[in-house]
Amino acid sequence: MTTQTRLPFDWSLVRSFLAVLQCGSLLAAAKTLHTSQPTLGRHMAELESQLGVVLFERTGRGLVPTAIALDLADAAQGMADGADQMARRLTGAQSQSTGTVRITASTPVAVYLLPVVLAEMRQALPGIQIELVASNTVSNLLRREADIAVRMVRPKQGGLIAKKIGDVAVGAYAHRAYLARSRPITQTADLAAHELIGGDTDTTILNGFKAMGFAAAKEIFVLRTDDYIVQWQALRAGLGIGFVPGYMAGTDPEVVAVLPELLRIPPLSMWLVVHREIHTSPRIRAVYDFLSKTLTSAISTVV
Repeated sequence: MTTQTRLPFDWSLVRSFLAVLQCGSLLAAAKTLHTSQPTLGRHMAELESQLGVVLFERTGRGLVPTAIALDLADAAQGMADGADQMARRLTGAQSQSTGTVRITASTPVAVYLLPVVLAEMRQALPGIQIELVASNTVSNLLRREADIAVRMVRPKQGGLIAKKIGDVAVGAYAHRAYLARSRPITQTADLAAHELIGGDTDTTILNGFKAMGFAAAKEIFVLRTDDYIVQWQALRAGLGIGFVPGYMAGTDPEVVAVLPELLRIPPLSMWLVVHREIHTSPRIRAVYDFLSKTLTSAISTVV
């Protein structure tokens, strides 16, 4: 009977190894892990020394994983997944309904929809503190980047519970001052002669025009930006006609709908997402249930 020799190495270095492997450079991996590039460099050198192998070849374009690094990738990922599962189970085992819950949502939702909801939540759940991540980047709930996500697309990852909480109305809006100085708008074709605000690399609005039969290019927009907050503020300043969710438009009485009966823009679905295991945590369940109820009401009252 033979005994296999086990190489002693620091398991904490596996997280750094995976980040470098996935990002392709120390700098990108350092940003992902919120650490410094020299620290990750030391981690890789230490792991290579402990294992007695070369994991990455240094090139002008970054780090290229060696064959042994690629061979170790699955095992390393399994270790990371096991650690994540342990963290989720420990969280789910907590019986207290107090503590911190981390929520992620798009910037428009975080700025214009959630504050009122969170103010109500503070009264209903005074023992819970909220960490709100306002970002248009989809956070990974499986990696515990957030506990709960409010998303405008249904997630495809397994192990997540996604509940559709309603449809968000989207329309064309303009400030009264802009409409007062501009030619009348009586039909959808009139929009082509107006100052329009739209996306830069985001072609959602442009695709909508094409679906209505307009041979539109991005040059129809006098302002192009993918930042929805910038679009909204430009609209409020009277720059032109923009396309925003109803919950944003409802915050300014000087902003009015343009062709609400003729211009039918498909609504956006809003989803509330939580990890399947972490859903058993009392504090996260309390926040999840509260958001489910209040967000549904908040978006259903806006047209």
